Amino acid sequence: MSMNFDHARIHMVEQQVRPWEVLDARVLELLETTHREDFVPVRYRKSAFADIAIPLDHDQNMMKPVIEGRLLQALEIKDDETVLEIGTGSGFITA
Repeated sequence: MSMNFDHARIHMVEQQVRPWEVLDARVLELLETTHREDFVPVRYRKSAFADIAIPLDHDQNMMKPVIEGRLLQALEIKDDETVLEIGTGSGFITA
């Protein structure tokens, strides 16, 4: 049985991220449209939207979706600002 990633992504935002008081429309839209599953190791693709930290190489972890949402919201990045991220992990937050 194949997984519907689009449905899982929307469910992640509506059932996990938004209830954690991530209400910034730009952040919610990014989380709904950025393909998180493309940033996790292949063996964890079906867990990409779960409320867990995903193990990465080099003893790193991809943050839980709720933490990523809160982080992005707290940064309050403006359209005219540029961000340099060092130690990008999976690259999802950078994307």
